[in-house]
Amino acid sequence: MYTSLSRKLLLTLLAWLIALIIFFPIFWMILTSFKTEFEAISTPPTLFFEPTLAGYREVMARADYNTFAFNSFAVSVGSTLLALLVGLPAAYSMAFLPTKRTRGTLLWMLSTKMLPPVGVLMPIYLIFRDLGLLDSLTGLIVIYMLMNLPIVVWMLYTFFRDVPREILEAARMDGAGTLQEVLYLLVPLTLPGIASTGLLSVILSWNEAFWSINLTTSDAAPLTAFIASFSSPEGLFWARLSAASTMAVAPILLFGWMTQKQMVRGLTFGAVK
Repeated sequence: MYTSLSRKLLLTLLAWLIALIIFFPIFWMILTSFKTEFEAISTPPTLFFEPTLAGYREVMARADYNTFAFNSFAVSVGSTLLALLVGLPAAYSMAFLPTKRTRGTLLWMLSTKMLPPVGVLMPIYLIFRDLGLLDSLTGLIVIYMLMNLPIVVWMLYTFFRDVPREILEAARMDGAGTLQEVLYLLVPLTLPGIASTGLLSVILSWNEAFWSINLTTSDAAPLTAFIASFSSPEGLFWARLSAASTMAVAPILLFGWMTQKQMVRGLTFGAVK
């Protein structure tokens, strides 16, 4: 009994330690955002100081935060909805109408995530230039959808495979077509998994920086480009940069905190038979 309690206590302490290590950079960023520039670069670091909002005031005076935030929201939600719209029928066909190439197709889709984005930057840039998609919300939505589509298809495929085939066969015997199966049977049964897939896609899109920096300038720039704009030839102003970073990550941190139960429920969907 005592051994079991000791092991549980040790695992709890270890979990808290790992959580604190992961959260510490975020905590330090938020703390630095309330410092002056001198305090932000002081050595040793200043732990006790008089908080100031000077960094936030300078950030708000320099850039239109609301426009960047709207772009991030529009691109994240738009690309997620498009990825689900494309990925759901693809995952359905692979889960319930598999062929001998289905496994290879899934592995090939996943392998595209291993490709360094910089390796395809030039052709993507030229295609977007010719199509007039540079610095546009439509262009970012398309590229973010393509970026997240392999993960969306893989997750939906996993969730769909947990649905007993007998349920779909019974629906077909009652005269249900493919569209009715998906809308009125499959989607309700796997809604937690679909929701967690969408939440993960939103988070990945919100945090994406490479494509937003290289494919936008001003009109469609999201918050990741907003942060990058505070790196200047004069050097890095850490308090100001921390304030901009805090303003950029605060919405998605709040979103993740509010949806954590749904995320965990969806990711563990079907794990227990």
